[in-house]
Amino acid sequence: MPKKVMIDADPGISDALAIALALHDPELDVVALTAVAGRVSATQASRNLFTLLETIDPPKYPRLGVADSPEVVADPVLFAGEFPEDIETDRRLHGPQGLGDWPVGDAELHHPRSAAKLMIETTREHPGEVTLITLGPLTTVALAIELDPEFPMRLGGLVSMAGSLGPGDISPAAEFNVGYHPTSARYVLRYPSTKTLVPLDLARKAILTFDRVQQIRFDEDRMTGHFLRSILGYALRSQHEELGMEGLWLNDLVAIAAVAQPQFFQRENMAVEVETEGRTTRGMTLFDRRPRPRWRPNIEVLTEVDAVGVLDYVARTLPSA
Repeated sequence: MPKKVMIDADPGISDALAIALALHDPELDVVALTAVAGRVSATQASRNLFTLLETIDPPKYPRLGVADSPEVVADPVLFAGEFPEDIETDRRLHGPQGLGDWPVGDAELHHPRSAAKLMIETTREHPGEVTLITLGPLTTVALAIELDPEFPMRLGGLVSMAGSLGPGDISPAAEFNVGYHPTSARYVLRYPSTKTLVPLDLARKAILTFDRVQQIRFDEDRMTGHFLRSILGYALRSQHEELGMEGLWLNDLVAIAAVAQPQFFQRENMAVEVETEGRTTRGMTLFDRRPRPRWRPNIEVLTEVDAVGVLDYVARTLPSA
């Protein structure tokens, strides 16, 4: 029986690849996709999800929730002042609309559902059965908890690509999804419910190289194959130009693999806190890893990954598109 999952994303090339992977994995049943502002605006995130579904045209369409957060509320303006080059570099990595140079339409859903309300409705329909995978900032999840404090208890689990055990990416201290809106991240990550964290430094151990991409046989007779080749090509070029990398980090695909292929990971229960006040450390995830920890563990953290296993999983699943 496939695992039921919801995916909350701010696509973003990496998010788009992860969603495409999940939609074509027979072991996963994607029951809902929700949009959140982050690497693209709230409006653009919703449009990108709609474009992604239209392009891939999966056998089973998940329910779609549009982003709740207004663009001006969650924009990382506090980081833009301190780290403007990092903000601009991040945006260039994903292209002007988030999906490289793939054309994104401006069509709107006829009867849009709120992302937070769709999350709540889905868990009420399938209590204890649905794992929520977050690939973007945690603002929508925080809103869903505020609307319904029992919402996390009805989840089968919450798996978040967020935070870092080491350095950040949007700043020296902060990983993007936490640093974008630290108060929401702190609220969600400290909430008393079952949670798994996929930290940035763990996720970055899986790197898709040019050679690996050449080994993937995309179906060129279908639009999906053209789409995947297009955004992968753009991502590999932009990573090389902006970061000098000869490959592509698979951060968000690792989060999907954590649910679909748990045997590739080692885990450890830890205590996490999020810095919300510091000027240069705002958005930093702190873990009590002292020989005698004082904080009570409140989250499961992935600490080791079989990167080759994850890459093989991606390679054998994406071609089915």
